[in-house]
Amino acid sequence: MKKLALGLAAVCGLATPALADEDSAFVTFQVLKPEVALQMAEAALLSCREAGYQIGVTVVDRFGIPQVFLRDRYAGVHVFETSRRKAWTAVSFRTSTTDLADATAAGTDSSGIRHIGEALPLGGGLVVQEGGGSIVAGIGVSGAPGPALDDECAAAGIAAVEDQIAF
Repeated sequence: MKKLALGLAAVCGLATPALADEDSAFVTFQVLKPEVALQMAEAALLSCREAGYQIGVTVVDRFGIPQVFLRDRYAGVHVFETSRRKAWTAVSFRTSTTDLADATAAGTDSSGIRHIGEALPLGGGLVVQEGGGSIVAGIGVSGAPGPALDDECAAAGIAAVEDQIAF
């Protein structure tokens, strides 16, 4: 159990948390405007389409709540659930789902994470950070012929809005 906790702490320590003023009763955080989340999703979808893949893409806020879901015309029915869960997993564990897949592989100390209900450690989910490193969203892509290709399309979505969020 101690090894699982250490592994989880290592995985979760990969991102910078939102900072809080210690004297205040409130915390401050940022999330994407819906228009920016939509731009990101559209860019990811178009990137995959141009590569010949029909996908679904979900953008969630920093808490894992969906902001946008887009499904290309021939994408499979599974892409709604898998893209949402990949985006949720990325923000929940503060790491890409590809990195989480490696960190939680069978036989590793953290393999038990795979039993968490919504967690989907399968490539295609990326954390979206603003210029200072705070998480502002997550993006999940599903439907390309492999998790690495889902990652590429998600990264294209982030790149499309990078100038707007890298302040």
